[in-house]
Amino acid sequence: MTDSSGPRIYTKTGDAGDTALFDGTRVQKSDPRVDAYGEVDEVSACVGVARAHLGEATDLVDLLNRIQQELFAVGARLADPRRRISDRVGKAALDDRHVLTLEEDIDRLEQEVPPLRRFILAGGSAGAAALHLARAVCRRAERRVVSLGPGAVEPVVVVYLNRLSDLLFVMARVANARAGVAEIEW
Repeated sequence: MTDSSGPRIYTKTGDAGDTALFDGTRVQKSDPRVDAYGEVDEVSACVGVARAHLGEATDLVDLLNRIQQELFAVGARLADPRRRISDRVGKAALDDRHVLTLEEDIDRLEQEVPPLRRFILAGGSAGAAALHLARAVCRRAERRVVSLGPGAVEPVVVVYLNRLSDLLFVMARVANARAGVAEIEW
C-alpha cells in the first residue's frame, strides 16, 4: 500500500531525458553541467561508502559527514549557471574558507603517517580502499568540472575538488595506519 500523503520520489519531469537547472532552464541529462554535478554526486556516494566502512573512527567519520554536506554545496553551485544559489540558500555557500579547512585537515592528518617516498597502491583496509576510490572519483569529477571551460563555474569549485582529493588520499593513508595495514609501494 502506498502512502499518498507526502511527495513522491518520482516526478516524471525527466522522462524525456531532460532536467531542470536551478534557474529553471531545461537541459538534456547528457549536458556537460549535469554530467559534472552527477560526478560530484558519485563522489558523495563513495564518501558515504567510506564512512560506512570506517565504523568507530569518529574523527574521520565526522570529517566525511562534513565533506558530504560541502559536496551538496558544490553540486548546487554546478546546477546554478547564473550563480544565484548562494543568494537564496545559505548552506550552498562555498568559498576559500572551505578550502583552507581542507588544507588544515590535511596538515593535521599527515602528522599520523610517514612522509611518502614512493607511490602507493590504492587499497588496504576496507575503509582505506573506499577512501582511495572516493579520491579517484573526485579527480574524475574535477576533470569534468574543468572541462566546462574557463568561467563556467566559480574557481573555488575546482580548487575545492582538487584539495578534497588530496584530503581523501591522506585519509586513506591514515585509515590504513590506524588499522595497522601496511601500504604497498609501487
